[in-house]
Amino acid sequence: MSKPFTHTLFLAGAALGLAVLTGCTASVPMYESDISNQSKEFAAPSDNKAGIYVYRRDGYIAQAVKKDVYLDGVCLGETAPGVFFYTEVEGDKTHTIATESEFSANQIALFTKPGQNYFIEQYMRIGVFVGQSDLRQVSEEEGKKQVRACQQAIPGTCKQAYQ
Repeated sequence: MSKPFTHTLFLAGAALGLAVLTGCTASVPMYESDISNQSKEFAAPSDNKAGIYVYRRDGYIAQAVKKDVYLDGVCLGETAPGVFFYTEVEGDKTHTIATESEFSANQIALFTKPGQNYFIEQYMRIGVFVGQSDLRQVSEEEGKKQVRACQQAIPGTCKQAYQ
C-alpha cells in the first residue's frame, strides 16, 4: 500500500472511532417528566426498604453507546447519557449492582440500610473497541445533584441476560 493510502485509512478509522465514542446520543425508553420529577424529590423509601439511584451523566465519551445495568442479577435497564433509574430494595441486605463493559461485567456490592437512599454513578471511559463502563458509589449530596440533571428511564430493557 502507498503511504498516502495508509494515512487516509488511518484517519478514516480514527474519525469513525471518534464518532462512535462522541457522536450521536443514544436514547432509551423514558418516563414522563412528572414521574421523573417525583423520583427527584428523594423521599424516604417504604418501610424496611432502601432506595437505589443508578445514573449516568451526560458526557462526551461514548454518547452513542447504551450499557446494561443489573441489580442482583436482574435487568434494571439500559443507560444512555443523562438518565437514571430508581428502585427500592430490601434493607439490611447486600445488593450487587453490575454493568456490562467491554470485556466483562463490572460490579459493586452495596449494603443498604432501611430508610436510606444510595447513589451509584455509571461512568464511561474509552475502551479498546467501544466505550467501557464502570460503577462507583457517590455521596448523597453529589448523587442528588447529578440525578437532578438527568431524566428517569423506564426499567426492564437490556440487550442481554446478566452473565
